[in-house]
Amino acid sequence: MNDRNEYCVQRGSARLFTRLIKGFVIMACVAATHAFPQATSTAAPADGVYDLIVGTYTSGKSEGLYVFRFDTKTGDAQQVSVARTVNPSFLEVSRDHRYVYAVNELPGDNGPASLRGDVSAFAFDAASGQLTFLNKVSAQGNDPCYVRLSPDGRYLFVANYSVAADPGGSFAVLPVQQDGKLSDAVLTVHHEGGGPAKGHQDNAHVHSTVFSPDGHYLFAQDLGTDKLWTYRYTPDGSRSPVSPAQWRYTDVKTGSGPRHLIFGNDGRHAYLTSELAAIVSVFRYQDGRLKLEQVEKLAEPGFEGTQGAAALHLSPDGKFLYVSNRGDASDISIFAVDADSGKLRRVGRQSSLGGSPREFAIDPTGQWLIVGNQNSDTAYVFRRDRQTGLLEPNPKRIDIGSPVDFKFVAR
Repeated sequence: MNDRNEYCVQRGSARLFTRLIKGFVIMACVAATHAFPQATSTAAPADGVYDLIVGTYTSGKSEGLYVFRFDTKTGDAQQVSVARTVNPSFLEVSRDHRYVYAVNELPGDNGPASLRGDVSAFAFDAASGQLTFLNKVSAQGNDPCYVRLSPDGRYLFVANYSVAADPGGSFAVLPVQQDGKLSDAVLTVHHEGGGPAKGHQDNAHVHSTVFSPDGHYLFAQDLGTDKLWTYRYTPDGSRSPVSPAQWRYTDVKTGSGPRHLIFGNDGRHAYLTSELAAIVSVFRYQDGRLKLEQVEKLAEPGFEGTQGAAALHLSPDGKFLYVSNRGDASDISIFAVDADSGKLRRVGRQSSLGGSPREFAIDPTGQWLIVGNQNSDTAYVFRRDRQTGLLEPNPKRIDIGSPVDFKFVAR
């Protein structure tokens, strides 16, 4: 596509413009928004009990978002409420714990391309464990699969995977109002391109949007284009909320399909799952740039079944990294993290005891890891050895329809 710029100015409080830049398309509507106050994280509950919010797919047994009381002393979980909403497959909780945001992942593999997904906002009463629906806005794309609040809480970023080539993979920026409700998108960024994996990389597929530790950069992981796109976060009102960074993107191995990115506790390293290649990669990070330093396969040597790298999370102390692998593998790889180099050393592997462990979470105390088996309608709570990183046998089982995402919230 040729480089060009197109501008269309409308009278009124908002300025609407469309900017086409080689490699991706930005469509933005810049409007006045209110800053959303964010509180610092609260201390752990005295009784060791957290709220656990679980996102699901609702095509089967599930009704929506579930809230459990999770006891970190015993690993027991007791359901307290459910909020009915469609396919809330990924969640974000505000830092003050008053609001929860969930994608409504539509249309799915068999839905019409004309159907856009949504993002729903809920008020959350941590004391009672109740979610109250506030509003819902369009995700401005198909199959929203990831949401992340900006560091200042002013915007919610949503990644649209988009099975359909039209509109294709994108991410949208949704202003957050002072009452927790969402406003219509002020910015939508479409990527262009694809990769060699037919059926998986026929077009762009934005799978996650993650901020750098300093909050100055946004990384958009695009499974379809094999790129980690880099943007500057510019919320000062002088331009749109994000703009292309000087270091436009980081290429990864062709056909590998980058999915989720997280940063290490030291802020100097980042870790990436690549779904199609079933690998985890280590990068050194500095001022918006990522440099590849290590790649590790997830499957055991000689494995010949299907697989697909999914989620990755660090233990609270940053000493261990856990990575889920779906398909016939259906397990979690456990790596020790070198404190100086950030590099990984495998220390174990644990079956998820079910089918398709898409997401998982480690509780804030570091004692428990809970993994959801999307295709088996189960979640398992493993006791975690904080010294070795290993997961102990005989986990506790939770029966829940198509569990996907998990978020712990202090009460």
